Amino acid sequence: MPSTAITFGILLILLGLGGFGYAASTLPAGEPVAKVVTALIPAVLGVILLALGVVAKSKENLRKHLMHAAVLVGLLGFVATVSSFLKIGALLGGTAERPLATFSQIVTSLICLAFVALSVKSFIDARRSGAV
Repeated sequence: MPSTAITFGILLILLGLGGFGYAASTLPAGEPVAKVVTALIPAVLGVILLALGVVAKSKENLRKHLMHAAVLVGLLGFVATVSSFLKIGALLGGTAERPLATFSQIVTSLICLAFVALSVKSFIDARRSGAV
């Protein structure tokens, strides 16, 4: 389970850094980079998941608590971005006000949902096997 948190953390970090890099490179000359700093939100979620996964790997006695915290982060990431699916029509139709932001939110939502689903499955499997 910690490896899953690390993997999904890295995916979110790459998404956030990629989105930030692209958004910063498309800014008009003279525009402050601070205008696109919100593109780093997936990376922040990713750093938290990555940290929780790394610590959980090294601290066996805290693993269960840290993985529950990681699932909470994933769930919050999903809840915060799931509304972006309402904008998918505008994104596909080419009328989205900020298409990169909408795309990034949708991908963040899907990554977080996949992480939560895999985590819940892992928790259920652990409970059934008596490992808990």
